[in-house]
Amino acid sequence: MLKIDIHTHILPETWPDLRERYGYGGFISLDHHKPCCAKMMMDGKFFREVQDNCWNPATRMQECDSNAVQVQVLSTVPVMFSYWAKAADALDLSRLLNDHIADVVADYPKRFIGLGTVPMQSPELAVKELERCVSELGLAGVQIGSHVNDWNLNEPELFPVFECAQELGAAVFVHPWDMMGKENMAKYWLPWLVGMPAETSLAICSMIFGGIFERLPRLRVAFAHGGGSFPATIGRVEHGFNVRPDLCAVDNPVNPRDYLGRFYLDSLVHEPAMLNYLIELIGADKIALGSDYPFPLGELKPGKMIEAMAELSTSTREWLLHGSALAWLNLPKEQFQ
Repeated sequence: MLKIDIHTHILPETWPDLRERYGYGGFISLDHHKPCCAKMMMDGKFFREVQDNCWNPATRMQECDSNAVQVQVLSTVPVMFSYWAKAADALDLSRLLNDHIADVVADYPKRFIGLGTVPMQSPELAVKELERCVSELGLAGVQIGSHVNDWNLNEPELFPVFECAQELGAAVFVHPWDMMGKENMAKYWLPWLVGMPAETSLAICSMIFGGIFERLPRLRVAFAHGGGSFPATIGRVEHGFNVRPDLCAVDNPVNPRDYLGRFYLDSLVHEPAMLNYLIELIGADKIALGSDYPFPLGELKPGKMIEAMAELSTSTREWLLHGSALAWLNLPKEQFQ
């Protein structure tokens, strides 16, 4: 059965010294300190170690083949968003990253689909780069962060970006980054274990309460990590909307529960019971395989959990493994056969 993994990250093998290029720090560099391995560094401090599957298409395809994954959707590593940087510099970096992804897709069009990144701190520049991603580079859409500095995704400044995505028919993938409360979670990897799920819920709630889905009914958005903590707290969210409309319904009078099924989630929940709950909550046709490849917090064998769940029907498996991905991306199955 065709498997399309919508949640995978890629970097170029090399890129210019960004501190030298822009005149200030805070950016990521790669230190290829040994074969097939590199350290991601930020201002000389270690951030993360990555293997060559993070930049080498041949390695990626070999690992995909070993897990029977035919297609990956490529997006940058979220730390590269650089929303904190000067807008012109973030645009320049976005173009560098987007050109790289487009080149990989062009070389292997049946194996990879590309999502760009855009400088969301400048919605005007973000719109221009989104248009370039879709119209010139042939990318399927963009990946954005769960917030943009002090802006949540409901802020009116960001609406033109979503409006442009709807007009272009571009898919939008929302990924948590720059996790809230990280200053208070120095130990135990808690920003990734606690902050990330909260960030994704923040993004979903901001878009629902801000009326983004109401105003843009054709906008196709997918959220990473199974929607984070949002699915488990929808009852609380709805109850808050009902008992305190003066606080919750100020921008959109529609019950948050009415938007279940209006957006997509990836399947990365690590727990069969949770995936069954998501299927009941929003439908298998709104859940797409996502592994967070090539990082260890993801599903190490993409689709393994779905394939091991004997209770799932063939139709449900088809939706989870490729059908929902194709619908979100607005791409035909025949393109990958």
